[in-house]
Amino acid sequence: MIRWFGILMIVLIPKNGISQSLTNIPIANGNIHVTTFGVGEPILIINGGPGMNSEGFASLAKEIAKTNLAILYDQRGTGKSTISKINSETMTMDLMVSDIEVIRQYFGYKDWTILGHSFGGMLASYYLKKHPERIKGLVLSGSGGFNLNISRHLNLLSRLNKKERDSLNYWNNRIGQGDTTYKARYNRGKYLAPAYVYDKKYIPVIAERLTQSNRTINSLVWQNMRTIDFDCSDAYRSFKNPVLIIQGKQDVMGDTIAKEAHKLFENSELVFLDDCVHYGWLEQPESYYRKINSFLDKL
Repeated sequence: MIRWFGILMIVLIPKNGISQSLTNIPIANGNIHVTTFGVGEPILIINGGPGMNSEGFASLAKEIAKTNLAILYDQRGTGKSTISKINSETMTMDLMVSDIEVIRQYFGYKDWTILGHSFGGMLASYYLKKHPERIKGLVLSGSGGFNLNISRHLNLLSRLNKKERDSLNYWNNRIGQGDTTYKARYNRGKYLAPAYVYDKKYIPVIAERLTQSNRTINSLVWQNMRTIDFDCSDAYRSFKNPVLIIQGKQDVMGDTIAKEAHKLFENSELVFLDDCVHYGWLEQPESYYRKINSFLDKL
């Protein structure tokens, strides 16, 4: 264990030979918890949400770490990243972008590759808007898009059967009435998870992931995105570096958002994975990682 100027770093060497380090980087009124895997050219992985930690993305980071330095972090107020107060002033897209810059500056990178999944793709897009010169390459994985049109395309209930919709409604009502137990959160996740996966064997994994959501943070971030009229289309048009847009062919968001992004970027590749909804590395790992690795090799 090493401590430098209030920054805690723990370095671990697991049996698989991929080095792993844990770091807490101070920010105003809190810290950002960062985990790195492997060595090499850096790629920052921004998980989905908003309001969720990075725990479910460790397998993705470890696979990428076979060829690159994979950087995973908990977004402010989630997981092991702390903030003294959670409100409309502390949960903004601008501050979330500032956190990303804190991480980059801490490691001393001039630029790096960014991989954003789901909401993480939206945050990556906003980072692109604010700091385009810092992005060597961009991967949008099942991204929520470059503006708020996701609200028109996302229809989670459309992928649920009647039993799943009724059960989801029941557990949402229980939670809305103050039931904060793990059982309530897991059962809500269990009946929502089928919207996110093609193969139902993955429902328990996604259900567990959904228990980790902070609904207060989620609401505050979406509120902020509406306040700032979130739109990164101009940043897409002016970005010249390579972009990979990859998502499941059966993604609950449909294909419109990905196709529109592909048209805006000058230098992008669009890939749809069949028999796959929202988690490419989970349902189609061979195809997903082959495309990711091929993209990284060309940077």
